[in-house]
Amino acid sequence: MSLALRSIAALGLFFLVLPARAAANESIPTPEALAQLELRAAQAKPRDQCFLYTELVHGLTQQAAAQIAADDTDHAAATLRQIDQDAQLIQRSLARNSNRLKDAEKLLHDTTFRLGQLLHLVSGDDRATVQDTRRQLNQINDELLNQVFNH
Repeated sequence: MSLALRSIAALGLFFLVLPARAAANESIPTPEALAQLELRAAQAKPRDQCFLYTELVHGLTQQAAAQIAADDTDHAAATLRQIDQDAQLIQRSLARNSNRLKDAEKLLHDTTFRLGQLLHLVSGDDRATVQDTRRQLNQINDELLNQVFNH
């Protein structure tokens, strides 16, 4: 094998292993913990909902990553749809002069980075779904940044 082919193979392996190693270092929230966080966010004061929903989206992204790594595409697709729904709740809560905007922005930035890593593990319809979710979260992250710098 030529040096160029070995370099390309090593680089490809790096991009496949990186998301798996990152997922191994993060604890994946249980469905019960996610349900509790969702309930807590729904019942929270309006000013606290932005951060709590961002935490929920981050946890759901971890769950989706684990599902994709386990080749559980049906559950991963359902989790990504849930992320899309909760992302809309983040967006709605931005207008409420939210607390912890900087923390929410950092967490959302990490979440979109993780979704970018997942793009290397999926194909077809799943890839389009991850791209759409990432695009939506990037837009929300931009709105969060604007609010952080305007406060």
